[in-house]
Amino acid sequence: MNLLEVREITKNYGDKTVVDQISFEAQAGQILGLLGPNGAGKTTAIRMIMDITVPDSGEIWFTADGNRTAGVPRHAIGYLPEERGLYRDAKIVPLLVFLAGLKGVEPETARRRALEWLERFELQNYANAKVEQLSKGMAQKVQFIAAVLHEPKFIVLDEPFSGLDPVNQELIKTEIRNLAARGAVVLLSSHQMNIVEELCDQIFLIHRGQKVVSGTLRQIKESYGNFRVYIETEAGIEQFTKLPGVADVNRLSESRWMLNLQDGTAPAKFMKAVPDSVQIDELQIMRPSLHDIFVKVATGGENQ
Repeated sequence: MNLLEVREITKNYGDKTVVDQISFEAQAGQILGLLGPNGAGKTTAIRMIMDITVPDSGEIWFTADGNRTAGVPRHAIGYLPEERGLYRDAKIVPLLVFLAGLKGVEPETARRRALEWLERFELQNYANAKVEQLSKGMAQKVQFIAAVLHEPKFIVLDEPFSGLDPVNQELIKTEIRNLAARGAVVLLSSHQMNIVEELCDQIFLIHRGQKVVSGTLRQIKESYGNFRVYIETEAGIEQFTKLPGVADVNRLSESRWMLNLQDGTAPAKFMKAVPDSVQIDELQIMRPSLHDIFVKVATGGENQ
């Protein structure tokens, strides 16, 4: 069942169209990546979905507990903004209880949940500390807790991994998956493409306010096409450039090369053509990464 339905929303500021008739949907339990270069219209789209800004045209529908509403109810939203905004003089648990109370959570319930989350994030010893005493990574985890403490059905995470080391990134990734597994829709906006690849069930990529491509990671990679072959070899690269299906060759280091295969060239066909006599130390065949696709869109503005 689709919890979130966005239908042809548009937003203009003066004579500039910031978001131009974009549509997408997300089912309960899905993690949706909303991606695009700076200035693409992501933030404006998020603000419209959250009813902070009103679309000039289009519709936004949200379904939860059997009720379909125009727009997402405020109490159903959990929001982690890119620009952090915790009160520096506030103590952690009272602050979390206060913020959850704004979403209708009873103080005792909010306090119990806050302590459980702090223990999960190994911050139980900081329950009565002030925000200003926390490191950047600790404060980021507290802000994440604030966004989800009221158990929202729709969660917007804007650059949630900023300031986190790899260990804490894994911790947050686990919790994002858990939130989706409990039936929430998670809308993730991030420039860390490797993490987006790991987490997102669906990806919606916009550029200059318009949809560029959407679908699963597999569908997007297939639409952006050619396979790439990474080869580590001391042999002369000339033996590879003459193989059928090779479009071009790029040197990455003294002995490492990247070959772009032509459209429609299957990896098996390429491998079959490689002579048995050629020494290969390492070989990988893969589609372009989401990072590569993102850069292609951001620099070329290519629509599919």
